[in-house]
Amino acid sequence: MIFHKFWSAFVAQINKVANLFWEADPVAQMRYEYDRAVEQLKEGRGGLEQYRGLVERVTRQAQANRGHVQKLEAETKAYLKAGDRATAAKFALELQKAKEQLAANEQQLQLHETAYGNSLKKIQHANEKLIELREKIQKYDAELKMSSAEAEIAKLSETFDVNLTTDFGEIESVIQQRIDQNRGKVRVAADLSQQGIAEINAEEAMRGQLAEQALQNFEVELGLKSPETTAVSPAAKDLGPAIEKQTN
Repeated sequence: MIFHKFWSAFVAQINKVANLFWEADPVAQMRYEYDRAVEQLKEGRGGLEQYRGLVERVTRQAQANRGHVQKLEAETKAYLKAGDRATAAKFALELQKAKEQLAANEQQLQLHETAYGNSLKKIQHANEKLIELREKIQKYDAELKMSSAEAEIAKLSETFDVNLTTDFGEIESVIQQRIDQNRGKVRVAADLSQQGIAEINAEEAMRGQLAEQALQNFEVELGLKSPETTAVSPAAKDLGPAIEKQTN
């Protein structure tokens, strides 16, 4: 009696541990059962292939028996027409035995064909069930992962508050401050890049006017233009003091 109680308690604890592993990852357990069923189906298919070989052998024997019966019938008829009743009687007796053997083989073949058809139907049905089980496992796996994610999101929405008093809020504030500093540096660089543009443009304009004036003077020297027709632009007259001022 005491031993029975100890054994019952031990079995209960083992069952408890087994249930923990079973409930830890039910999808993995379903995949394990699916793999076992696939292996059993493979074994059943192998047996069915061997059985089909037996059916084919019996079919070949039945066909050979039919040919033998047809041959005996022809020989019996030939001897009977020839008036040789004794020989015809021998072939008739052999024909009777061949017909009995053919009937037995055909009956056996019919039984084998029926058994093969039933086994084939069962395996096909099991294969369909395995396909459904595989799709169901994939569905449960996806739903389980999605529901776990939804549970975590729901938990975060209840306990996680993003503000400046939390660590995440402080980190976010530091990041935003650095972004503002970087944008400030870019703005300062852009503003500084505009300094001196007016002086550079004025210097380029001055050089263009000086070049034009030099070209006009060269044309006068070559006699291509007269001094009277060569007008001195007001801007060119003012270049002298500007140049002196820049030189000073």
